[in-house]
Amino acid sequence: MRRPELYSHGNLLRPCKGILLFGPPGTGKTLLAKALATEAGANFISITGSTLTSKWFGDAEKLTKALFSFASKLAPVIKFVDEVDSLLGARGGSFEHEATRRRRNEFMAAWDGLRSKDSQRILILGATNRPFDLDDAVIRWLPRRIHVDLPDAKNRMKILRIILNRENLESDFQFDKLANATEGYSGSDLKNLCIAAAYRPVEELLEEEKVIQFKFFFLHDLHSLLYRA
Repeated sequence: MRRPELYSHGNLLRPCKGILLFGPPGTGKTLLAKALATEAGANFISITGSTLTSKWFGDAEKLTKALFSFASKLAPVIKFVDEVDSLLGARGGSFEHEATRRRRNEFMAAWDGLRSKDSQRILILGATNRPFDLDDAVIRWLPRRIHVDLPDAKNRMKILRIILNRENLESDFQFDKLANATEGYSGSDLKNLCIAAAYRPVEELLEEEKVIQFKFFFLHDLHSLLYRA
């Protein structure tokens, strides 16, 4: 994207037209795609299955064609296809809906047109946590495949420091201890864990207020009974 002149010679050194990010959910594949577009100085177009879906016959193909035409005019562009398996999944034979098959065929035909034009700086970047559900032809057109795995303890500690950067913590808060105790957590899991911990004092405060209210009304009712007696 940034140095196209380096990839304009020969038959082997050609710009990559497709990259697949795959790995467990919550590991930051979407965030990584946005960061890549920013660093490359490219426009960013996000595509989901609903973007190219229409109840009218033939509209999905028109939307797909218009999307690729629009990207050609905006180049350099990174087209990010989130949950790419839902859009370009394996062919389902006779059980597959005709509209889904036509939409996928149009997408792949337009994509093949981009592959034949090396001068157009357009990259298809797909993300999925189910790579084996992709169509074989789609996998072939995504020659670069990057596994975005769960973070290790060192990276979990970095993620926790970012999440808790603006929170009121104890001066001796043990990030390393929490990072080691969260083996198998994704970045999204760590964020949800911190949110749950932040809600805990609020819940405790509400519970204390309920107890105080109960004691107040109990004493008030008891005083009324004694007064009547």
